[in-house]
Amino acid sequence: MKKIAAALLVAALLAAGCVTGGAIGGAQYAPDYDYNEFRAALNGKKFQVILAGNPFPAMAPAEVARRLLPVMQTNKPRVNLTFTYEKPAEKPHPDYQLYLVFNAANDLGSNRVCEGVSRFKPGTPGQLNVFGVYCRNNQPMSETTAWTAATGPDDPRVSNMFKDLFFTLFSDSQMLVPNNDGGGNIQ
Repeated sequence: MKKIAAALLVAALLAAGCVTGGAIGGAQYAPDYDYNEFRAALNGKKFQVILAGNPFPAMAPAEVARRLLPVMQTNKPRVNLTFTYEKPAEKPHPDYQLYLVFNAANDLGSNRVCEGVSRFKPGTPGQLNVFGVYCRNNQPMSETTAWTAATGPDDPRVSNMFKDLFFTLFSDSQMLVPNNDGGGNIQ
């Protein structure tokens, strides 16, 4: 009886995962990626988000952006930051940015994204696909992709996807802490 109950529980959990949908692709981190630097630099500050592409073509891009901002803010990393689309009046140094490229071309790399370049592939109706890149001074610090089925910016699956995306892009894993012998973290 216990085996049947356990099997039913596992099946229910797997089904719940399929219903909420969404996935995160492989993540890459620069050798000098450091969550502690990210936290110290952006705690209590605005963090510029740059959107490229439109994940919901039936909506005006400005409307999508307006509706995505509170979804992103609700699911932000643990750092006390405020996402903004506003470009700072004076370029800070170092300059931190988050690029979200919707329906990014398969051959678009994070180096080009941090330089402000975007290329796209055709989107799939009902599917949100984003390439997220965290940049410092036009250099990628971390990157990953995420996707989920979604009907619009307010779809709960979009919220779940951003939570997972930010958890991955802004990882505080101790395995990623740069070391002092010049080796970095992941190479």
